[in-house]
Amino acid sequence: MIDTKILINHDKLETRIAVLENNTLVEIYVERRKELNLLGNIYKGKVVKILPGMQSAFVDIGLEKAGFLYVSDVFNYLNLDNLFLSNECIDDLDNFEEPHLERNYHIEDLLKEGQEILVQIAKEPLGSKGARLTSHITIPGKHLVLLPTLTHIGISKKIYDEKERDRLKIILESNRGNDKYGVIARTASEGVSPEELRNDKDFLVKIWDEIKKKYEQTTGISLLHRDLNLPSRVIRDFYSANISEIIVDNSEHYDTLKNFIDIYLPKFKNRISFYNEKEMLFEKFNIEIDYKKLLNRRIWLKSGGYIVIDKTEALTAIDVNTGKFVGKVELEETVFQTNIEAAKEIAYQLRLRNIGGIIVIDFIDMHKKEYKEKVSKIFEDELKNDRNRVNILKISELGLIEMTRKRTQDDIISNLTTTCPICEGKGLIKSATYILCSIYRNIIKNQSLYRNRKLILTVHPYIGEIIMEDERDTLEWIERELEIQLEIKFFKKTFSNNIETYEIETEEKTIL
Repeated sequence: MIDTKILINHDKLETRIAVLENNTLVEIYVERRKELNLLGNIYKGKVVKILPGMQSAFVDIGLEKAGFLYVSDVFNYLNLDNLFLSNECIDDLDNFEEPHLERNYHIEDLLKEGQEILVQIAKEPLGSKGARLTSHITIPGKHLVLLPTLTHIGISKKIYDEKERDRLKIILESNRGNDKYGVIARTASEGVSPEELRNDKDFLVKIWDEIKKKYEQTTGISLLHRDLNLPSRVIRDFYSANISEIIVDNSEHYDTLKNFIDIYLPKFKNRISFYNEKEMLFEKFNIEIDYKKLLNRRIWLKSGGYIVIDKTEALTAIDVNTGKFVGKVELEETVFQTNIEAAKEIAYQLRLRNIGGIIVIDFIDMHKKEYKEKVSKIFEDELKNDRNRVNILKISELGLIEMTRKRTQDDIISNLTTTCPICEGKGLIKSATYILCSIYRNIIKNQSLYRNRKLILTVHPYIGEIIMEDERDTLEWIERELEIQLEIKFFKKTFSNNIETYEIETEEKTIL
């Protein structure tokens, strides 16, 4: 059985939540005071542009960038009969697939520029992209998810007992009112009484009624409903887990969360505690060390092998290497053991770092088919504990595994880092030789301006030392050929840490 602990650390700048399973950090969430979570927020927006060629629209919801709305995510106010949803049971909200309109409707049939529309954020803004929007609203509760634009009743795929699934279907059907709203029974609904399920639905319907009321009463673009704060969301989403402890180190968050638990999750009310020791909470549980390791590109395996994680704009590439591991028997066995260890670590890192989208894993090439199948099976088994939906293709002849993992938010690395202003995200900077050649060509190019004058070259100390020690003869040649006097100065380190930066100036004016 998995023992789950949730640690909530809060200060003036940010809230951090660590989820531990059997005392191992498996998930971490960060929400800064100025960057509150947007996922699940509901807005009154305005259509600003229709893109018939993309069958989509841009919708202004008051954020920096307009949201993106596909035709399949537009609620068809014209004809409800044209909405359909697969009869297959729906998984929890994290794995819920949006319904699709029949193809005889086009975006220009449903929306027009300037139109006001009710939308919800389905995916937060990622990098340069605006938020992904939907007008099929989902309102998650303790046991249920309300689907006010649909009529479907679904049961979480994680409820395996057929009798329980049938019981829930009967209860949800009997709870239908005149509204005929769609409902998903979450995993947490397993074994819950009909009265509790009815109360949960009534509560969600009240939220929906309030949203509709605000939509009618407000003018212009506005936020109509904000999802729960980060700690409450995490507790709600882990409701079905065997949570043994919830530890909070901030009194305000503790009181808010305790009140939330007393009302909605009473089974946890004796498991929440306030942490007020001198040692910081994350240090007490050794989370701070793991938190800093999240920034590492290379992750070492216990055997001495390692994996390298590189994120590109389109996908995440993960490479497996034997590193220091030389094995004890033969090469094929060494490679196999490294790949097994890597498969487990990669599955762990995907969840820990919340890596989503397209992922390509380059395992070390194995010749034996049985080894490839075993590594692939182990990897799939390790991913069963992942709460995000994954889709994995079989390992290829080249040892590659291609997969996707559902992404609704930025991964943890994007949350903790920013693009390097020097290399602009390339991970590379110009070499000293390249910079010296650039300086030399610049002087030659402008020699008519420099001739018979004193020239001051200001460079980074690293470049300056190379010039003075290794390129002294080049300097003398430049001075002699161009009939100039050249003086080398160093930037102060506080002025510029970029070794690519340099200035060429005469005594009268700056040239570059």
